Amino acid sequence: MQVTLIDWIIAIVAVAICFVPALFVSKRSSKNTSEFFASGRSVPWWLAGLSMVATTFSSDTPNLVTDIVRRNGVAGNWVWWAFVLTGIATVFFYARLWRRSGVLTDLEFYEIRYSGTAAAAVRGFRAVYLGLLFNCLIMATVNLAACKIAAVLFGLDRWQTLLVVGLLNVAFAAHSGLWGVLVIDMIQFFIKMTAVIAAAYFALTLPQVGGLSGMVEKVSAMKGPGGIDYLNILPNFSNNWEIAVAVFIMPIAVQWWAVWYPGAEPGGGSYIAQRMLASKSEKDSLGAVLFFNLAHYVLRPWPWILVGLCSLIIYPQLSDIQAAYPHLDPSLINHDIAFPAMLKFLPIGFVGLMVGGLVAANSSTILTHLNWGASYLVHDFYRRFIKKDGTEKHYVAMGRLATIMLFFVSSGVVFVLDSAKDAFDIILQVGAGTGLLYLLRWYWWRINAWCEVVAMISSFVVSVGFIVLGREGILTMESAPKLILTVIITTVCWLIAAYFAPQTDRHTLIDFYKKVHPAGPGWEVIRKEAGVSKETARLHGDNIPMALLGWVSGCAMTWSALFTLGNFLYGRNDYGFGLLIVFIVSSLTLLKVVSRLWAANSSGAIDQTANAGE
Repeated sequence: MQVTLIDWIIAIVAVAICFVPALFVSKRSSKNTSEFFASGRSVPWWLAGLSMVATTFSSDTPNLVTDIVRRNGVAGNWVWWAFVLTGIATVFFYARLWRRSGVLTDLEFYEIRYSGTAAAAVRGFRAVYLGLLFNCLIMATVNLAACKIAAVLFGLDRWQTLLVVGLLNVAFAAHSGLWGVLVIDMIQFFIKMTAVIAAAYFALTLPQVGGLSGMVEKVSAMKGPGGIDYLNILPNFSNNWEIAVAVFIMPIAVQWWAVWYPGAEPGGGSYIAQRMLASKSEKDSLGAVLFFNLAHYVLRPWPWILVGLCSLIIYPQLSDIQAAYPHLDPSLINHDIAFPAMLKFLPIGFVGLMVGGLVAANSSTILTHLNWGASYLVHDFYRRFIKKDGTEKHYVAMGRLATIMLFFVSSGVVFVLDSAKDAFDIILQVGAGTGLLYLLRWYWWRINAWCEVVAMISSFVVSVGFIVLGREGILTMESAPKLILTVIITTVCWLIAAYFAPQTDRHTLIDFYKKVHPAGPGWEVIRKEAGVSKETARLHGDNIPMALLGWVSGCAMTWSALFTLGNFLYGRNDYGFGLLIVFIVSSLTLLKVVSRLWAANSSGAIDQTANAGE
């Protein structure tokens, strides 16, 4: 692809606009670990929400969605659209609980919720497991996408791309801390959205595509594997039941609550929890997660989907991409490379904007994961188990060192991955079965630290066992049965631990209840032992029926908004107006619920500053 001087200037200006403001917050981030990893717990809802959206909008996301569309059609996106259920549940059931806990990282939660050696062991193990191993796999998928894009645009090898993004990301992540990440994310979001909308627009205007109507007409005449209709928003249950189960039924029925996936964790976690904990109040925490889910599922997907559909017309087969880019390493040729392959049609100027946007997309995610992973390794492992009496400056320095180490490890993983979709499937499979535990641990006192240990081990062993047996040809099984079996085995194992493993100390449970005030019958025994009356519990606790109404209306609003846009783009205006009515009704209901919950919080809930010990 020819990148002109004008494109380079635009790309450099776009990157500078994102990164230069972050230089001015480095002094604040260097004060202590609370500032470096949690921005002093003073982040407003809109900044926390924008940062969440920007983080999940990484350089691999357009590639992943394009891969899904080319393999399973638009309906294939239900593998991540189903996580709307998870995200909206976090808004109404968990966001304020996280903020009340007052912890610096979500792993610190383990030692206020559980007791004894097991609690410390879980915290330390997950600090390394998630902060190093899991985190590096995620960053590797993001950088793999960057490598594929750079190979198409500039003909760079993997190591050359990693060197460029590494110098940029590591320098800023180590220098600016979470404050710098938040500022960079805020600006990057708007640049990235402008770039991908431009990519969709110019893809549609290609003569071979013929605009929206031409794209709909041409793609409607195509059939994918198993007779897939690429345009359908819902899978065709009559023609291909197996695909319908894999891309719709399993995600809606099981995956959303059973699988741990960064950015869509049951009950919140990872960098989503980090942003909630950094919010300046319960209200800001709830508002941030609600804004994130709307922007994540409604604003972003359709530009990527449109480019993916247009790529089916321009490059029907993978061999067409290879023919168009003969210099590409054949190991990089997969359906996910169709998105960068479509960028060759961008005009002068917009190529530079896209390059700047893709650098921003890569950086927003990598910067967050570097800071998040370093917070685990330093605060939850190094400070907790190795050096407990260091100064704040020492721990900030170790955070910067951990940031550098994480990038080098994740860069090594890039060389063993082939596609974004394959990595996505591995992450889902390894995290299967643990989600229900993460949902219930806030609402059932009997769940203990050993449940967490058993769930992690059983899920990992079963998942890896399926992967190994499948590669050896000993046990071949579709992904849906493997997921169900993993969930069942893992759930049975941790439920046994809940009743027969050593229980959490009663004083720890009582202290946790008084601090967080979880609602529901699962804590009734502890409430009585804590000497808290039902009236006091009702005053400080959450309104579960109102939260349920918020959850249902929030999911309806998000999905109806997403599909309203899709049907109008397809020219199916009757469906579009019908869904628009659903969106309006569910939005009004949601606003009523949120105002009631916020009013209850301001009139009778706990003072969170006091709870957090600030």
